[in-house]
Amino acid sequence: MAATHSADHPSFGAQLRRLRAERAWSLRDLAERITYNRGYIGKVEQGEKFPERQFAERADQAFGTRGALVGAWEAEASERHDAERTGRLLTASVKDSLRLLTAAEERHDLAEISDGVGGLAMAYLGTPPGPMLQGAVELRGEVLQRLRERHYRPHELKDLYLLLGRLQGVLAYAALDLGSADAAMTHAQAAWTCAEHAGDNELRAWTRGTQSLIARFQGNYAHALDYVHDGLRYKARGTGRIRLLCGVAQCHANLGDSVGANRTLDLAQTEREELATTDSVDGLFGFSVAKQHYYAGSSLIWLAGGADAERAAREAEQAITLWEKEPPESRSLDDEALAHVYQGTALLQVGDLDSATAAIRPILDLPADRQISWIKKRLARFAAMLRADPYRGSSAADDLYEEIRNLGG
Repeated sequence: MAATHSADHPSFGAQLRRLRAERAWSLRDLAERITYNRGYIGKVEQGEKFPERQFAERADQAFGTRGALVGAWEAEASERHDAERTGRLLTASVKDSLRLLTAAEERHDLAEISDGVGGLAMAYLGTPPGPMLQGAVELRGEVLQRLRERHYRPHELKDLYLLLGRLQGVLAYAALDLGSADAAMTHAQAAWTCAEHAGDNELRAWTRGTQSLIARFQGNYAHALDYVHDGLRYKARGTGRIRLLCGVAQCHANLGDSVGANRTLDLAQTEREELATTDSVDGLFGFSVAKQHYYAGSSLIWLAGGADAERAAREAEQAITLWEKEPPESRSLDDEALAHVYQGTALLQVGDLDSATAAIRPILDLPADRQISWIKKRLARFAAMLRADPYRGSSAADDLYEEIRNLGG
């Protein structure tokens, strides 16, 4: 699994390539000095191979970097170890979800862990997905163990499935933020199974919205629209219907329907003003006013620009402003970061490169563990726009493009 690096901390291979270029050495020259095959050295420089420590020590001696190159190797080795650990955890979590899908007809005990589930839902707003994946896996393991022991009372079964379904929802979000849409969908399917057994419309609506989100991540917009339309069949308390309507707007925008997107966003706003109930669980399972503005901005940037882009920029800015005023525990940091990308994209669409650059500047300085899959995908689109008209040939656009391209080291 490849490690990620910030622009300030390039990969070991990139540093090796830079040092060789500075000395005008060929791959053959370096190979003779450190007694490694030049083809292997080339793969190390390109990031295709990560060498053993002895390679770094010999290269450090050859370049005379006095331990700096070994230090770069140690830093990347540590990052790779953490990434591999998260990958193994993700794989294990999917296996457990598959077992849950096949064993969903069993009736087991209720665990007294609702506070833990609620805590995870709130913590998700400001915590990287790796730790959230680990926390949800550990808590779910406790639930499943208690389920197997069959200590439940008959009236507790519904609540047990409800708690388990919410844990599956946390896992779905964590997997998607880590870039594994297939794993996320497996977790979401298990959440749906739990919602069905609990007979809970709030979890049903939330899960359909999450499945739509995953389908949009995969580019399957028609399927995504089916999910949210199905979710709207369930009368749920709280913000579930508003979230689904914003998902409908997102799908319409992805499919090029400006009228449908704007009309549905307006309907969602009307329903927000008339909302009379609250969500059972907040945080990840809620849908704040800021998140609603964020969804509007993230929808309209997929249309042709003009008035849609102008509204997208306003909506994204409003979301950022609202989140900045909230206490730390209520701020959705990943969504707040994405709102900057959406605002910048909309500003590019209306021809304002300077304001677009200012909008995404905070994102370019994020640490590696905050560069979730959604940010990488949306920044890639932003970067591609810098290479197209009317920015083609602009030195400022070229500089920004290179800065984004080098984020991964």
